[in-house]
Amino acid sequence: MNILYLHGLDSSLSEEKLEVLKPHGNIFYPQLDYRENSNCLDYVLKQYKDLKFHAIIGSSMGGFLGYHISNALNAPALLFNPALAYRTVHQDMRLIVDDKPNYKSLILGAKDTVVTPVSTLDFVSHHINSKTNFSIKIRQELEHRIPVDFFEEEVKLFMNQLNKI
Repeated sequence: MNILYLHGLDSSLSEEKLEVLKPHGNIFYPQLDYRENSNCLDYVLKQYKDLKFHAIIGSSMGGFLGYHISNALNAPALLFNPALAYRTVHQDMRLIVDDKPNYKSLILGAKDTVVTPVSTLDFVSHHINSKTNFSIKIRQELEHRIPVDFFEEEVKLFMNQLNKI
């Protein structure tokens, strides 16, 4: 299984989270500079044009990018506090119509003050596609940063769900 992990703004994939992902397949995790590259979507799609991804995982800005890459590649996505409604940096986005059956799991932190769950829910309600199967979970104790234990728990649940699909 090929898994694309997309980190957040000014971030990277930690060794601990990489270890959580490794048992599930081959992990690809480009280091992206969202501030300097305003077209990370095309950059990632071109960089991995010869690979088939079975899952996309992203957090915050990486969740935003992961949402759109999931649509482009028709791959399931696990998105932690995705910055769907607004971002502090600009990204050029071309319209990708989400018109195929797809699965997206969104994990939102109720205590997130960077990417508020209300804004994410509002975005999803206005961009929902009847063919996309959304799973949205609001974790009451979660803030913007995703602790390794939360990450591990949600990755396991997501992978189990993929096995059922």
